[in-house]
Amino acid sequence: MKIHEYQAKEILGAAGIPIPAGEIATSATEAFEIAERINLPVMVKSQVHAGGRGKAGGIKYAENAEAAKVLASNIIGMEIKGLTVKKVLVTAAEDILSESYVGIILDRVSKRPIIMVSPAGGVDIEEVAAKTPHKIFKLAVDPEQGLKAYQARNLAYKLYRDIAQVRAAADIIMKLYQCFWDCDASLVEINPLITNTAGKVVAIDAKMNIDDNALYRQANIEAMRDLDAENSAEIEAREGDLSFVKLEGSIGCIVNGAGLAMATMDLVKRYGAEPANFLDIGGSSNPRKVVTAMKIILEDPNVRAILINIFGGITRCDDVARGIVEAFDELQPSVPVVVRLTGTNAKEAAKILAKVKLPFENTLDDVVKKAIELAQLDVAV
Repeated sequence: MKIHEYQAKEILGAAGIPIPAGEIATSATEAFEIAERINLPVMVKSQVHAGGRGKAGGIKYAENAEAAKVLASNIIGMEIKGLTVKKVLVTAAEDILSESYVGIILDRVSKRPIIMVSPAGGVDIEEVAAKTPHKIFKLAVDPEQGLKAYQARNLAYKLYRDIAQVRAAADIIMKLYQCFWDCDASLVEINPLITNTAGKVVAIDAKMNIDDNALYRQANIEAMRDLDAENSAEIEAREGDLSFVKLEGSIGCIVNGAGLAMATMDLVKRYGAEPANFLDIGGSSNPRKVVTAMKIILEDPNVRAILINIFGGITRCDDVARGIVEAFDELQPSVPVVVRLTGTNAKEAAKILAKVKLPFENTLDDVVKKAIELAQLDVAV
């Protein structure tokens, strides 16, 4: 789950990390009032779950409250990467002397949190990695031992020479790691972490992603969820207890089990097409989950064929087949559907599916090839 910059800053600020004063505004008038209270030059920053806000014109400098009002009126309502800006953060502008990067992610290889720092802040860390990888310094943290003060200082020395700034940065890194751990985050990022003309180290931007699987114990953070900023299909899938990720291809996939879903997507790509989604119906045999899955996929205008691939264990093939029949009765799909059902009660499933006369394949390769073939025929028609 993603949260907005202003929400991430609230969390970091509560942990003692220095951030500029600021408040959220949903109108130009509110932006004006906030800028007057701050009584300094401000930044007006769009709050959407997208990178590149500055390049898109969603982050602007305002010398005074009147300028902030004009800029807010221009930014609120604009679209950035398909997302409509509904609120802006009006925050005190800083006189920047230097920009650094500090971030923490979960690394699947080492199975540890990785802290990354770079003196080349203010740009995407991917860009730094591509052009100047020697400017990125990493530390894998033992989750049992936690981050040690000397480790944080060693990282801070990669960013600053001034001892006061090293100590300030080390303190920020320690507190950032604690936020990462306490919030069940999968990513926290300060970019940039700046030094201002007064010599202070300040976090002027923040990003935080939370592990969805931990939200049951992060009620305060879950309350920050902005449904307007999320994909409607992913919201519907979550409510239907489905694991769903929207992609850009044309082959809609309905699969049980994350591993099989990934293998199915790999084969779609291997045979020259692109999957439209990752969708795992899980171990349940509830036919309604299949109906919901089909509905979500049919809402994607890019889908040209639907591939249903079920390896029945706990998931019973006959229940999935009933769900497919229900989906056809209710939704009347306008794109071709091809099915592979093998495992528990597969023979009964085949009899049930005879009612809708779907193409039925026995192997994974065959069902993928058939789906791609049908998709191409659908495009030709």
